[in-house]
Amino acid sequence: MFYTYIIYSEILDKYYIGSSENLQKRLNDHLTGRSTFTKTAKDWVLKYSENFETRAEAVRRELEIKKKKSRKYIEYLLLNNSIE
Repeated sequence: MFYTYIIYSEILDKYYIGSSENLQKRLNDHLTGRSTFTKTAKDWVLKYSENFETRAEAVRRELEIKKKKSRKYIEYLLLNNSIE
């Protein structure tokens, strides 16, 4: 199983969109500073995820969300599909 996910930092007031095979390990990478973009904050919280059968599908969905370059779209996804 592969995942497309959105995490959020309250300190930065920013969202990060990514994909991974191991969602928990990847979230831990973000929290411990192993990711360049997310290392400036240590308060990342998983807000959204989608499951896919293949890595290609997960990456395709990640790029689809990123291509919109829209905080409104991300917040729409969270409002309608929140994992909390």
